[in-house]
Amino acid sequence: MRFGLRNPSFVYPGASGNLWPDTRRRARQAEADGFHSFWVMDHFAQTPRYGPADEPFLDAWTVLPALAAATETIRLGVMVSPVGYRNPALLARMAASLDHISCGRLNFGIGAGGYAPEYRAYGYEFEPRASVRLAQMREALQLILELWHSPRTTFHGRYYHVEDAVLEPKPLQKPHPPVLIGGTGPRVTLRIAAELGDACNLWGPPAAFSEQRSILQRHCADVGRNEDQIEKTTYDLAICAADEKRLQSKVERLLPAGIEPWMALVGTPSRLVDVVGHYQLAGADQLCIAFAGNDPESYRLFVEEVMPAFPSSSARTARS
Repeated sequence: MRFGLRNPSFVYPGASGNLWPDTRRRARQAEADGFHSFWVMDHFAQTPRYGPADEPFLDAWTVLPALAAATETIRLGVMVSPVGYRNPALLARMAASLDHISCGRLNFGIGAGGYAPEYRAYGYEFEPRASVRLAQMREALQLILELWHSPRTTFHGRYYHVEDAVLEPKPLQKPHPPVLIGGTGPRVTLRIAAELGDACNLWGPPAAFSEQRSILQRHCADVGRNEDQIEKTTYDLAICAADEKRLQSKVERLLPAGIEPWMALVGTPSRLVDVVGHYQLAGADQLCIAFAGNDPESYRLFVEEVMPAFPSSSARTARS
């Protein structure tokens, strides 16, 4: 089991209040504490689950190159980039450059997108049909992979077109940066993960994770692929306290509306060790967590008392 740190908020209690130095410090601390990866969200403004819309929020594809230059070993990624926000050929170039800047530490996360208010606020056309957005994601990923591998690419798809396009330098990682597919849709999204992904991001308690993994296994069997080739990640919102009384106080203060404690990684350290163990038994390779409210105590207890129960969490490999 490896651990990734998701950074959905750039507001850190007790920090200086200067966004970039505080975020740089956060990533460096995660690296020092043995986290395998550090993830930011690709949104234009903060989302309701994590804070008010006017909360300061750094751009994902701008802050990641800066973090790459400020860190040495921790892997870096976006969880995930909606396909509708950027021309995929441009995104392929951005990712290849970032892979070089990070010395081969990029995890490339992509998804179909679905947060309509953000599209409209920034003047993007929102496609309401999820089936179309998923088809766009599949085609965009096909184009991106072609650009990463071919000397020149001509691609005439239903949604995207390039003519004799050159992308140099190619990504540093071979055959390419690991592609993480966001979403758990059983019929289409997990099928795309089986066909084109190097990682998938499953969600829910361990029982739900197991069910989603079973679906992924069936898709892999259908396309003739070994499911072990796909990293199974999951993400969760963590709240941790030393005792039940303090934990309940934190839950009332930090747990977002609409999220029940059973839906998140909520508990004392011993309880979280038990839950993480169930994820491991279910086949999770990496647990990517965010700490509700960027709570310093939850972070400290998790690093000091939960992660040591899973010694492989400190192992860093060339690809996540």
